[in-house]
Amino acid sequence: MTGNFWRMAVAGFVAGALSVLVFHQWGFYAAAEFGFGRPNLYSMRPVPPWGVPAIVSLAFWGGLWGVLGALVVARLPGLLNGALGWILFAITLVLAVNWFVVLPIKGAPVGGGWRLPGVVVVPIVYALWGFGMWLFYGLVRRLLR
Repeated sequence: MTGNFWRMAVAGFVAGALSVLVFHQWGFYAAAEFGFGRPNLYSMRPVPPWGVPAIVSLAFWGGLWGVLGALVVARLPGLLNGALGWILFAITLVLAVNWFVVLPIKGAPVGGGWRLPGVVVVPIVYALWGFGMWLFYGLVRRLLR
């Protein structure tokens, strides 16, 4: 593995994790302020299997998605190589995996039961998270040169 691969992976992980902590949580906060749900922001509730706080788990998984995003989006052509690519990555691939794989594994219905406002709010929050990953990824890549 080359040094560039590891810089991309580290930048992607940091970008994904930081974007969860900033943009993802802020998105759900903003939705709640507009009356769309009552999210448990920055939750310290332990989650299985290791009992880490929920926000740590979210940031970790966000970081792993950021690694994949760094490897995928960087190879996309033209306009898809920037913010648009990160946003589309988050609201297509990541959201599909969440709705069709993660939620059923956790015993929840596919797509969260396709209930409003979730089917509208969650894609918007994921788009914000994708935008945040793009911002943080660019910043961290510049710092790692």
